[in-house]
Amino acid sequence: MPDSGGSRAQREHIPTSGTGPGADSAPLTPHGDAGALSVDPGAPQVTAPAGLPAAPEAGGLKAARRTGFLVTMVLGGLTALPPLSMDMYLPALPAVTDSLSAPAATIQLTLTACLAGMALGQLVVGPMSDRWGRRRPLLLGMVVYVIATAICALAPSAELLIGFRLLQGLAGAAGIVIARAVVRDLYDGVEMARFFSTLMLISGVAPIIAPLIGGQVMRFTDWRGIFVVLTGVGIVLTLVVWKWLHETLEPGSRHTGGVGEALRTMRGLLADRVFTGYMVTGGLAFAVLFAYISASPFVVQEIYGASPQTFSLLFGLNSIGLIAVGQINGKLLVGRISLDKVLGFGLAVIVLAAVALLLMTTGVFGEVGLVPVAAGLFVLMSAMGVAMPNTNAQALMRTKHAAGSASALLGTSSFLIGAIASPLVGIAGEDTAVPMAVVQVVCAVAAVGCFLGLCRPWQRVGREAGGL
Repeated sequence: MPDSGGSRAQREHIPTSGTGPGADSAPLTPHGDAGALSVDPGAPQVTAPAGLPAAPEAGGLKAARRTGFLVTMVLGGLTALPPLSMDMYLPALPAVTDSLSAPAATIQLTLTACLAGMALGQLVVGPMSDRWGRRRPLLLGMVVYVIATAICALAPSAELLIGFRLLQGLAGAAGIVIARAVVRDLYDGVEMARFFSTLMLISGVAPIIAPLIGGQVMRFTDWRGIFVVLTGVGIVLTLVVWKWLHETLEPGSRHTGGVGEALRTMRGLLADRVFTGYMVTGGLAFAVLFAYISASPFVVQEIYGASPQTFSLLFGLNSIGLIAVGQINGKLLVGRISLDKVLGFGLAVIVLAAVALLLMTTGVFGEVGLVPVAAGLFVLMSAMGVAMPNTNAQALMRTKHAAGSASALLGTSSFLIGAIASPLVGIAGEDTAVPMAVVQVVCAVAAVGCFLGLCRPWQRVGREAGGL
């Protein structure tokens, strides 16, 4: 049966302590604007974990929901910044290798550095946003992002480019972590899962147009022009955030402690087995995705001889698949079918696609061309449309008390695991796609194992929206 709000999912997924299992909470029912939720006064109320402030429903949050379209566009822009920073640069990787006279593995470290920066930056910005609110840390991070990106355009060596890409990632982490935290501030339960799918529609446009823009920029200038364009995007987004994104974390819900409290909060979150299970499952799924992102420019262009423009078109087609499945997830599946069931199906498809790619790249099916490999990558990318939003939603539904810290842990795990996977795909050089497929199979199988071993969805049969 469809679920009209976040009621049953809430009762299962929001724990009464940072370390304990899920406990009953207030059922939530829709009211007013689409997606707005109110608390049933007759139901038992959720209490925050010991030592953490409660996060009551406030009039400011209701007002923020009423500007839903604008908030969606701003948050979509923030979540689109990472794929813009990564994917506009992808068609230029071979050119950067030649320009800076560095091996491909070294240039791939520019991707790793940016990912590592985004991972580590979230650990800092997430707790900051729980203490000082969402707006100030976000604006500071955006300003630093603009400066670091501009310097990347001037980098004379691979080493300096790697260093400033690290700084770019550290600063860009603010947009990633705070966008998720704002969603948690405003939405709950099934509505939060739907909002994540909507964000995927907006931010998913970035992977489609970013390689196309990068490929076109490469026709008129060199790879440095890509960073000039990214600098302009960063400036525009900073101005949009400054003018239109209002504070969503009420002063009474902010943490007042320092580093010690932030660490205790994160430790409590990690002690929640199910939260950790969704976090690691999402991180491993992201590693499958990033293995494709970091290896595909060389696989498509160097091994199969495609042009930068052809690579951009294929990359965009894969992103369309991810967006389409994400919208099916948000519009048709969420609220009708258990999030765990949809997530499990998505992970199974990812495993099958990764195994098929491994068989093709190792020659089991003989000599295959670009089309079969591209088809396998399309299926793999499309399945991410249910894996990524549902792992985030399931994890964040377990914590209203520290959305910034929870978002930081989710993002950090994803980007760190992705950063580890990035150099592994190029370990055998530029002439084989086998390392990419091996990394994808290993991470996909590990994601399924983590989902089954830690999340244990069968234990919540009948208690979760839609049932399992």
